[in-house]
Amino acid sequence: MSARTNLPSWKFLQDHAKSMKLHHMRDLFKNSDYRFNDFNLKLPAFLFDYSKNLITKETMQGLFTLARDCELELWREKMFKGDRINSTEDRSVLHVALRDRSGTPLIVDGENLTEKVNNALEQINEFSEKVRTGQWKGYSGKRIKDVVNIGVGGSNLGPQMVTEALKHYSDNSVRVHYVSNVDGTQIADILRPLDPENTLFIVSSKTFTTTETMTNAQTAMKWLVTSAFDESAIGKHFVAVSSNKVNACEFGIKEENIFDMWDWVGGRFSLWSAIGLPIAIDLGFDKFIELLEGAHEMDMHFKNAPLEQNAPVIMALLSVWNCTFLGSQSQAILPYDQPLHKLTAYLQQAEMESNGKSVNWQGKEVDYATVPSIWGEIGINGQHAFYQYLHQSNNVVPADFIGSVESVTPVQGHHDTLMANFFAQTEALMSGVNEQQVREDLKAKGRTQEYIDKVAPHKVHKGNRPTNTILLDRIEPKSLGSLIALYENKIFSQGIILEICSFDQWGVELGKGLANRIYDEIKDESLVANHDSSTRELINYYKLIKAKK
Repeated sequence: MSARTNLPSWKFLQDHAKSMKLHHMRDLFKNSDYRFNDFNLKLPAFLFDYSKNLITKETMQGLFTLARDCELELWREKMFKGDRINSTEDRSVLHVALRDRSGTPLIVDGENLTEKVNNALEQINEFSEKVRTGQWKGYSGKRIKDVVNIGVGGSNLGPQMVTEALKHYSDNSVRVHYVSNVDGTQIADILRPLDPENTLFIVSSKTFTTTETMTNAQTAMKWLVTSAFDESAIGKHFVAVSSNKVNACEFGIKEENIFDMWDWVGGRFSLWSAIGLPIAIDLGFDKFIELLEGAHEMDMHFKNAPLEQNAPVIMALLSVWNCTFLGSQSQAILPYDQPLHKLTAYLQQAEMESNGKSVNWQGKEVDYATVPSIWGEIGINGQHAFYQYLHQSNNVVPADFIGSVESVTPVQGHHDTLMANFFAQTEALMSGVNEQQVREDLKAKGRTQEYIDKVAPHKVHKGNRPTNTILLDRIEPKSLGSLIALYENKIFSQGIILEICSFDQWGVELGKGLANRIYDEIKDESLVANHDSSTRELINYYKLIKAKK
């Protein structure tokens, strides 16, 4: 295969982008009453409108040609079959297998992964039911009332995002808490009101060596043992999600209470596995299965729909178009549903950790922009914080607006007000308002010419800011599963088109290694003499001031 930039479709899009920059979306809408019909998809879980992008049918045809030139359909097939497409770690990429509800056996390297997944689901089902019904007892014979999930990154963000989004489905038979930050403030604040006799800990770490997670787990263990006066209590109050059973058992966790993780599932795509144990405990196993069913439904759409009607593929192509060809450097994720307040953080990790890379599959540095930085906030809060930047800064920030027709908490008048803002913002970002319109408006309001001349330039909104709109019927386990899988499959497609390995995270590993070395230096009494002058002096200043306390 040719290098991406040598592909005819790539060169076409480079030239096409130059001409499209001369157009305004406002005019594209004026010139066609059918623009929405041309650029939207109606799926079972939601409506996806991408008409408010700087695109034409010619643009999309060029993007679909690029996808085919990059053999996206072939690589999609490789992923679903279990080929080792994670080339730098020589692993399969099979988070889709975790939520495959078809029952079709998936044989990879002689193993039936479907059977493994089903066994893990049955273990999750049995354990979550015991905890939820009070059958699982603590060291003093009391039922569990609080579950504390200890993890970081994908072992925390996924389950926390889902339980927050679906908490209206929780019967509150058990309260679920999350600890991820190694800053002792977080775990202290969470443990302070809890009773050790009623508290269960889930320690989620693939290797069971992650420094932040194990530091928090050790603190939790000491908290428990201080109350129980017996280390054997660990076996009744700690379970693990890990692929390292030896380390988990040495910690004091019983082998039958260790839930499997597999190397063919990346942490940021793992909420569908035993990492999702807090979801099943909080919401019930039936709701966890509905979440998987929604994701599987989206996977089947991604696998079978033609590229031209394929929502994850279109989202990936639009990201490449806006970032790589039109030069946008960031993208906002803007949910207009309070339950989705953790979604932006989840998608930030999913996309930036996956595709925030600068070398291709051959290890050569790419000479094009890859993916944007992801950021955002709940819609109304964002409007009164950073939307000024979205509307009038020199930097164009594409945005995904996510809302629902029906609120999960209907309070009279609230949801319609929320959605009025939702629709208004995408229209305003697209159309903007030019200086002539501003002047006419101010004149109609009786303003003096002097005032108009002074203020008019400040009120100009250029518009032409791209947005996608995702409109769910309602936030439910199944629709949420589809929404998450939409973005996961988008991220996979981005990586293929950009020729980037989406499933390693060596940038994360570098920082971890340095942190472990510096930790040892901090514990040593002598001043450090290595590192660059800034890092060296910062560490020594920290040690000197700390020694005086």
